[in-house]
Amino acid sequence: MENTIAKNVVDCAIEVHRTLGGPGLLESVYEEALDWELRQRGLVVERQTIVPIRYKGNQLAAPLRLDLLVDNRVIVEVKATTSYNPVFEAQALTYLRMLDLKLALVINFGEKFVKDGIRRVVNGL
Repeated sequence: MENTIAKNVVDCAIEVHRTLGGPGLLESVYEEALDWELRQRGLVVERQTIVPIRYKGNQLAAPLRLDLLVDNRVIVEVKATTSYNPVFEAQALTYLRMLDLKLALVINFGEKFVKDGIRRVVNGL
């Protein structure tokens, strides 16, 4: 199931990148366009989903926010940077663990070819 969703996300990301003319825009633009493309394919998308942080049984005041949660199964983190940082994948793995999910995609629209900017992050998949 997760892999089918991920394939749709990748296809949509390529369409968004191509339609918007490649890199050079803000993350929020790519995120909104990707959200729209995914919904056009019938997927359920939640944007800027709040993830509460628990510390020793207490909920901390500053929650995390996921860029996109697709079909309640796949996390999508949208980036638009020329200097990719592996910490993006570490953050995605943390989100997966906190939500007990298995698959996240970090998509960097700052690459010349978006396919080169897609990273799969797995949690026991």
